[in-house]
Amino acid sequence: MLVAGIGGVLALALIYAGWVYNRLVALQNQLREAWSGVDVQLKRRHDLIPNLVECVKGYRSHEQNVLEAVARERSAAQTAQGIPGTAAAENGLTQNLRSLFAVAEGYPDLKADQNFRQLSATLVEVENDIQFARRYYNGSARDLNNLVQTFPSLLVARGFKFHPAEFFEIETATERNAPEVKL
Repeated sequence: MLVAGIGGVLALALIYAGWVYNRLVALQNQLREAWSGVDVQLKRRHDLIPNLVECVKGYRSHEQNVLEAVARERSAAQTAQGIPGTAAAENGLTQNLRSLFAVAEGYPDLKADQNFRQLSATLVEVENDIQFARRYYNGSARDLNNLVQTFPSLLVARGFKFHPAEFFEIETATERNAPEVKL
C-alpha cells in the first residue's frame, strides 16, 4: 500500500514535470516568435529611414551632422546583438530621429512636401507597430519568467536549464514616446 502511494506521488510528479517542461518550451517558442515580430518592425523602420534622410537632404545641406548621426545610429541598430544591445541602439536611433524632425520643422517647404509627409506618416505607423510588438514580446517574456521563477516550476526549469528572458525596455521616460512629427 505504501509502495503504491509513493508510486502514485512519483507518477504525479513526473506528469507535472512533463507538463511544466512542455509549457516552458511553448513559452520559449512564443518568446522567439514575439522577438521576430519586434525584429520585423525594426527592419521596417530601418528601411524607411534612408528615404526620409534623402527627402530631407534635398532641402538642407548645412545641417549634415544630424543626417550623419541618423545614418550612424541606423547602422548600429542594424548590427546590434541581443536584446540589451538592440534596445540601446534603437534608443539612440529614436533620439536622432527626433533631431531630424526638429531640423525639418525649420523648412516649411519640406513640411508641405508630399513625400516627406507620406514618409513621416509611415514612420509614425511603424513606431506604433514597434510599440505593439515590444509589448507582445515583453508579455511573452513575463509569462516565461513567471514559470521559470516560481515554485515548484522553477525546479523543472532549472533542471532543464531554462533561464528568465530579458525585457526589451526603453531607457528613459522621454524615449517612451514615438518621435513627434508635426506637419
